[in-house]
Amino acid sequence: MIIAITRDVSPSIGKCELTHLPRNEIDIEVARSQHFEYENLLKDIGCKIRRLSAEPGLPDSVFVEDTAIVLKELAIVTRPGATSRREETRSVAELLKEYRSIACVVSPGMIDGGDVLQIGKTLYVGISSRTNVAGVKQLMEFVFPYEYRIETVNVERCLHLKSAVTLVGEDKLLINRSWIDTRQFGALEYIDVDPAEPYAANALLIGSELVYPMNFPMTRRRLESRGISVRDVDVSELQKAEGAVTCCSLIFEK
Repeated sequence: MIIAITRDVSPSIGKCELTHLPRNEIDIEVARSQHFEYENLLKDIGCKIRRLSAEPGLPDSVFVEDTAIVLKELAIVTRPGATSRREETRSVAELLKEYRSIACVVSPGMIDGGDVLQIGKTLYVGISSRTNVAGVKQLMEFVFPYEYRIETVNVERCLHLKSAVTLVGEDKLLINRSWIDTRQFGALEYIDVDPAEPYAANALLIGSELVYPMNFPMTRRRLESRGISVRDVDVSELQKAEGAVTCCSLIFEK
């Protein structure tokens, strides 16, 4: 069984943290409707949704991906880089205890789950404004007994590693090469985002199904030309909060 942890959109999402985007008004009802359709798509793919209640005082809390890294053997509860987001981990950790043993990143470590890309037994971790070396060192200690390898990647021009690169098929990466150095990923197949769509590299692979934002049509055509079938969803209001399709769920096998 595939579990998808999600959380309802906070009524205060308009006060979200922003790093690379200007602040634009977010329509709360549209954002909630889009999030509901996102959850429905996950259900259609075969996920069991475990939905957490909205957190009125935590504007970014819909973006549950940043609160944990869930591996087959354990779950690592993160310490988000934005101070305003650190309370988000509490309820996520309580739910994850039903499925995994838990390890927790502590000060001075910082990690956002959006900075961690798993490909097999390798964890690529972005060193960014939200993830630091101290956090990576703690992650290394947690996963060492399970024979994971960690590779760090410098992230400077976007919020998270998965803003610039995501897995879209077996050994296939969707990537914005102007934001990330491909040499760190080895002998994988690359699909470049369309230059007119720099934010188009974030996609959510669940089994053989690829969840993808509908507002990047040119990059979608590139994916489909490489034989990748896309399940699109409108997340335009959540994107105003620097969100994307990976951000809105924690996906793992029970």
